[in-house]
Amino acid sequence: MTPPELSVVVPVFNERDNIPPLLEEIVAALRGRTSFEIVYVDDHSDDDSLAVLQALKVRVPELRVLHHLSRSGQSTAVRNGIKAARGAWIATLDGDGQNDPADIPRLLAARDDAAPEVKLFAGWRVDRRDSGSKRWASRWANRIRARILRDDTPDTGCGIKLLERAVFLDLPYFDHMHRYLPALVQRAGWKTVSVPVAHRPRTAGVSKYNNLGRALVGLRDLRGVAWLIARSRRTRIEER
Repeated sequence: MTPPELSVVVPVFNERDNIPPLLEEIVAALRGRTSFEIVYVDDHSDDDSLAVLQALKVRVPELRVLHHLSRSGQSTAVRNGIKAARGAWIATLDGDGQNDPADIPRLLAARDDAAPEVKLFAGWRVDRRDSGSKRWASRWANRIRARILRDDTPDTGCGIKLLERAVFLDLPYFDHMHRYLPALVQRAGWKTVSVPVAHRPRTAGVSKYNNLGRALVGLRDLRGVAWLIARSRRTRIEER
């Protein structure tokens, strides 16, 4: 079987009402444009997200469903989805419906116009549709992260990204790594680009994070990523 050109990886936890409309939007954005598969990773949801996904496989032949036997977190779900993916390039989306799949072609177009050393195209939510407190917390987190990591990325927390599968699998793995992909890709010797994308309010379900919890974990991870960058001696090589 010929592998698809693109794999769309979507981690979900208790998102049963967001799954059908988001899946339809992904198909509408990509069918007829490129060969693709959609890899949903259910992080051991408490609701019937898994049953909803399994039922949708009948209508969407591009859909593949992975299921964690125990809850493992978003970074692990993203990583397992990418490991299972068959495409050379990966598009990631949050499962809450706030990312617009119509932006995936925009990321693909940016990739086609970019230099070959650019391996990550990160979504940049220029018009955030979150609560005021969440936008404030995110703004300060981005400022602190940018000052310490110098990753030249205005919005590292945006869920919609396009990246090369092989590059991702070569990155160091740790919980919450998905929040630091631009810095980690740059650490590996590649370049990244931020692309303005849409952002939508959540219409179903509830957020799985709170501002305090996100901040406490983020400070610990930020120190770890800064240490990784400081200790890096990696470079790209070529055969001569």
